Formats: sequence, structure tokens, C-alpha cells
Amino acid sequence: MTTRGSRSEKVKRIFQQFDGNRDGGLNRDEMAALVVAVNPRVKFSDEQINAILDEVFRTYGEFIDGEKGLTYDGLLRTYDDGAGDVDRDFDALGLELNLDDNKGVSVVSEASSSSIVDERAIDSQKKQRTAAWAVSPNHGIVFDDTWKIVDDLEILVKRLKSKQAKDGKLKADNFDAFSDAGWSRELGPSAELSDKRIFWEESGHDYAIFVKELGVLRNRADGARSREEAFDGHMAIGRVLYEHQLFKEALVSFKRACELQPMDVRPHFRAGNCYYVLGKYREAKEEFLLALEAAETGGNQWAYLLPQIYVNLGIALEGEGMVLSACEYYREAAILCPTHFRALKLLGSALFGVGEYRAAVKALEEAIFMKPDYADAHCDLASALHAMAEDERAIEVFQKAIDLKPGHVDALYNLGGLYMDLGRFQRASEMYTRVLAVWPNHWRAQLNKAVSLLGAGETEEAKKALKEALKMTNRVELHDAVSHMKQLQKKKVKPNGSNGDEAFVIVEPSKFKTSGDKTTLRQDLAVALQIRGFQKITRLIRCDVELLKKEMRDNDVPVSYSGGGGPQKSIRKPNLEEILRKLLNFLKPETFQGAVKAINERILSVLDETGSGRVDVGMFYAILAPICSGSPEKRKRVIFDTLLWRPVNEGNSQVKKADAVAYIKLLRSIYLPSHGVSEMMEVHRETETDSSMVSYSDFLVMFDDPDWGFGIMSTMVKLETGDRNRHGRHVCSVCRYPIIGSRFKEVKAHFNLCNQCYSEGKVPPSFKQEEYKFKEYGSESDAVKDKCMCFSLQSHNDP
Repeated sequence: MTTRGSRSEKVKRIFQQFDGNRDGGLNRDEMAALVVAVNPRVKFSDEQINAILDEVFRTYGEFIDGEKGLTYDGLLRTYDDGAGDVDRDFDALGLELNLDDNKGVSVVSEASSSSIVDERAIDSQKKQRTAAWAVSPNHGIVFDDTWKIVDDLEILVKRLKSKQAKDGKLKADNFDAFSDAGWSRELGPSAELSDKRIFWEESGHDYAIFVKELGVLRNRADGARSREEAFDGHMAIGRVLYEHQLFKEALVSFKRACELQPMDVRPHFRAGNCYYVLGKYREAKEEFLLALEAAETGGNQWAYLLPQIYVNLGIALEGEGMVLSACEYYREAAILCPTHFRALKLLGSALFGVGEYRAAVKALEEAIFMKPDYADAHCDLASALHAMAEDERAIEVFQKAIDLKPGHVDALYNLGGLYMDLGRFQRASEMYTRVLAVWPNHWRAQLNKAVSLLGAGETEEAKKALKEALKMTNRVELHDAVSHMKQLQKKKVKPNGSNGDEAFVIVEPSKFKTSGDKTTLRQDLAVALQIRGFQKITRLIRCDVELLKKEMRDNDVPVSYSGGGGPQKSIRKPNLEEILRKLLNFLKPETFQGAVKAINERILSVLDETGSGRVDVGMFYAILAPICSGSPEKRKRVIFDTLLWRPVNEGNSQVKKADAVAYIKLLRSIYLPSHGVSEMMEVHRETETDSSMVSYSDFLVMFDDPDWGFGIMSTMVKLETGDRNRHGRHVCSVCRYPIIGSRFKEVKAHFNLCNQCYSEGKVPPSFKQEEYKFKEYGSESDAVKDKCMCFSLQSHNDP
């Protein structure tokens, strides 16, 4: 990691290189030459150059020295704020540090006065005494007595570290293998945390003594001669503790500093960083919002910090699973600081996380353009390309990420998944093997390795890999995989049919018949399974439909007018995400993020067809209601009440038929996409002409219509109640997996199909018939009852 000393020397060399008139400032022409020189691959237009210079001279106005331009301190600040990469720019310019090897300090030019040399000598001693941040002119130590506190604190930390290391209590984990969180841990990227995360033993006697002695130092800071000096002391204590990764104790100091100067940005910012590292994302978000408020009310004094605050606020929101909201702040950071490659990378990653792949690719490509060696950006770009089916390019970009960072777990794991999707099982198993070399307990990689080996036909190796996965976790899907493998061995059929035999044949729908009215039609089941899959991803089946009514009742959404002039209650997507968080408050952040992605891709993309970023919240509630929990009758009632809540129907006991028709067609276009394209084109034509009203009973007739309504809901509810049922030792005759959900038994050939294979029309190749007739069993008790009934009928016929 570059030290503060070498960083400042590199910046100085860059500054001197472009300060052509040696007046101690970089004017617009000199700054333009610098921007072009450090970005040799970029062809800037005059407009782009002027826009960048305007932004720099506006943001860093306090460092502009009249006509001379940006001072050295100003250039250093731009690098501290993440506007550029010092090492990359220094190398791009082909510069070298001019160091005196004997003294270890920069050689001072002959023009320097002796007083400046003396000051630098004093500064050098201070740098040796503590961390680099302490001598920063804007964020470091101000008072001499604070230095004494810092010296004493360094001794205490050193003593604690030596005692815990001696007792074997100090632990460190290497996080270098994982994607960088990308957040600004300090007020600039120069003071990033080490890749080594230290875990202190806080329950021992040594730590208790340390905390007691730390309390004495805090009292010394509180006893300072002025409020400013006390603030300086607590900030310095917090910074030293943070550098040593004593985050809980650092937080105490930063919170005390917040009390002393509540409108200062720095303590709120650093308290937010501590909360984030400690996994307290909500508290981190609140501190960053306070920092943002202080920065915005403080005028230009804190303007240069806004991009960093926006970035960290976005990451704290991501920690809560609020990715749509995080995107807003990453955009703000990128607008304020167009060269902030970290903000662009985070924006791209967040957009990928909510399923907006094209926008994600654009942002990630911009980040890589500014920082070509950004491995994490390459990894996420490859994932977005894979989502867009640009697989060959995705493979190249994944490989680039791995070349830059050979132990990049995310890149290796995702590339393995891409090879699996392409059927290149041998290459996939190689990627998972490399993941396990870096992270030996990665059970998902171990399971996927087993599956890829099975796909490659290496059954024995697959069995070994699966046994290793079972040692790591006891999840039910692993036991299903073991059962599946045993069934494949019994039948001697490879999963891809590579032994020369067909694994299955697909039968046209007209040849699939049902035995009795209770057996679900194949086509209906296929649609219902898709909706049920969406329901599982979003977890909306665990959200009581009555909560939607409560949200409508408790939140007053102002009426706005769309482009077509119709009144509607619309809100922005991030605000809608906040409502979803309340509805799905039982979900963990990462699970909630997956739910938002599915909802954004499937529902919000249709409701926000113009790309305005706003959504009709009434229609959104009505679209969610059918897949929330509650009886079918209750769901339908909430749908009708939601339509009544919309401005076009508000105050009435009936809804406009045009509004009901528009809703049903929108519902079908979202959940029955094969039917929805042509119907969506008809929506606007019909809705503007029919002014008649429909009652609740009339609406039910429209809703339950199997051809033009949402009659599929009855099949969907049937899946909700029975798709976890197991059927003993019965396995699907096609996929060989244990049957979960309904079992479909062919009444003549007596083979069994699972939900999925039945819906896809797959049958075993050994049972070729003119037509197939199936009977559905929701559970084994249904099968037993059916068998008993058959025996009873047979006994009755025998006499």
C-alpha cells in the first residue's frame, strides 16, 4: 500500500511536471495537459476537457490561487478524494521518485529556504510517530497536546497487540480473494484498510485493562482547554483505533466528537464507517445521512467530500438490501466527480443487481476505461454480459479479471457457472476446483463441481465431490442430489443422454390427456409453475395481502398526471423499494435484494414502460395482490379495493370497466407473457372508450375468466398448498429426481412424472404411445385413497 509520504511525493512530481511557468499553480491549460497526459487512451473533445476543468475548478475553489490556478495542495486533494489513481498516473507519465537513499527523505531543491527544511524535518518526525492521516493539513491533528494523547494511545495498542499475539488470541483473515466492497473507508482512497482483517479478543483481562486505560486518555481529551481541542483529541483517538481495527472503541470516540461538533462532517462520516464494518448497516446509513446534511448546509467547505459520502451511503443501503436506493447515490457521486471510477463500478454492480443489464454494462465499461486494472469491475461486467447472452465476450472478460487477480473467487465461481450453462462441464469443474483452492469450505462450489463432473460423465469423481459437499453442509438439496445420482446409476442414463440413449422425448400437447377433472392440464401447469417460481423468489407468498390495504390506508400518495393526462398516484422506484422493505421486513438483505431484482425485471419494467423512473403505485399493489398470502377470495377483494383507491375510481363503490380491463390485461402481460404482447397493444385503445362501471361481482366474473382473465390463479393456489409434498420413494421417470409436489401417473404405462417434466411434455423414450393419459396425485394419501377405491370397485364388480 502506498504510504502518505510517497503519495505526496508522487503528486508533487506530477505537479512539477505540468507547472510549466513555475508559478506554483496549474492554470487551465496546464491542467488540460495533465488530464490528457494521464489518460493516453482517451480522445477528449474540447467540450469534455472544459467540462472536467469547470468541475475541478468549481469543486476545489478553495485551492485556486487566482490566475495561477490549482495549487499543489489542491491537486493532492483531488487524488485523496478518489478523482484519480496516483500510482497509475505516475506510471503513465513515466516519472520516478527522486529519493536520497541514505536519508530516506525527498531531496529539497536549492531554492528552498532553511525554515522550510526545518518544518519538513519536524513533519517527518511526526509521520514516523503515527499514521499518515495525522499530518494531513485538513483532517489531521491540530493541537500539540493531541499528539501526546496519540503517542500514549499507540503505546497502549502496541502493548495489547503484543500480549494477545503472545497468548494466540489475535486472529487475522485475508480478504484479498473476494470482491472489494469499493467503499471509501476514509475521506480518500489513500487510507484503505489492509486486506488483513484483525479480530481482537475482547473478553479477556488484557482487553479490559486496555479499555480502562483508554478511558483515561478520553478523559484527558475531554479536559482540554477548548471545545475545539477536545474535538481534535477524540477524533485523533478514533482515527488511531480505527487504523488498528478496534472499531467498537473507535466508534465511541467518533460519537463523542459528534456531540462536540454536530455539524462537522468528519465524525459522522467516520462513525458511519465504523458501523458499516461492524455490520450495523441501518446505523451506518443514519450517520452518513447526517454527514450529508452537514456537508450540504456547510456550503463549499465540505463540497469536495460529497462524492465520498454519496458512495458510502449507497454501500450502507446495499448492506440493507436497498439496491435501487443505492443506485441513486452512486449516480450522484458520479455526476459530482465524473472520474470517480469506484462510484461508476458500484453503480454498474448495483444496476446489475436489480436486473438493468444494459445500463450496468455502460457504467462498468466506463469504470474500466478509467481504471483498466480494476478486477472487480471486470468480474461484474462479465456477469452482466452473461445475463445478456453475450457469453463469448463474457468469458474473455471473466478471464481478464482472473488474470488481474488469480484468486478472485467471484470471477472463478461465476465463470464456472457460465461454462455449466454452455454445457462445457470439464472447464466448469476446473473453475470450481480453483475456487475450492482459495476457499476450501465453499459448499456451493463443491456441489457445483459434483454436478459438472456428473455432466462430464465422470460419475465416480462426482460421487467423491458430493461426499465432500455433504461434509460441509447438511442442506436438503444435497441429499436430493445424492438420491438423483443413485437413480441415474440404476438406470445407467447420463444426465445429458451422452451414452447414446435418449433421456426423454417431448410429446405435443394434444397427445397429453387427463384422467378426471381434478388433474391439471399440462399447459395450465406450465404457466402456474412460472408464476409460482416468481412467487418463491420474491417471497410474496409470506406477505399477507391485507398489508397492501394497510399501506394504502396509512400512506397518502399525492396525485400526479402522466404524459397521457390521466391522474395517478405515482412514486419513484427507490420509494417503492422502501414500501417493499416494509412488506418483506422478514427477509435478510441479500434475499430482499433478489426479490427486488425479480420484481424490477418482471413488474416495474412493464409499469414504467416510458423509463421515467416513476410507477403507478395503485396498479403496483393490484399486480402484487394475486401472489400474496391469503385466501383467493381475500386476494380478489384487495385487488378490487386497490382499483377503487386509484384516482380514476376514488370515492366510488364501483370501478370503471376500462380500468378493470386495463388492469387484467396488464396482469396477463406480466404473469402470462406469451399472451401479453398483443394484449398490451390493445390496452390503451379499449380503456379510453368504455366509461361504464362494474361492481365487485362483475369484476370477479372478468377476473376468473380462464381465457381473458386470470383463471390460472386456482392452479397457482393449488401449487402453493402442495408443491412441497414428497411422495416416498417415487422418482420422476424422466429426470430421476425425487418427486416433490404433484405426482402425475400415466394410467396405462404406469410411469410417473414430476410437475416440471409433465408441464414440459417429457416422457421416457421406452414408453412411446399414440397418446398419454395422466392422473394427478397431490400427496401419497390421495394415491392410497385412489387405490382403495379401485379395490372397492373391483370387489363390487366380482360378485
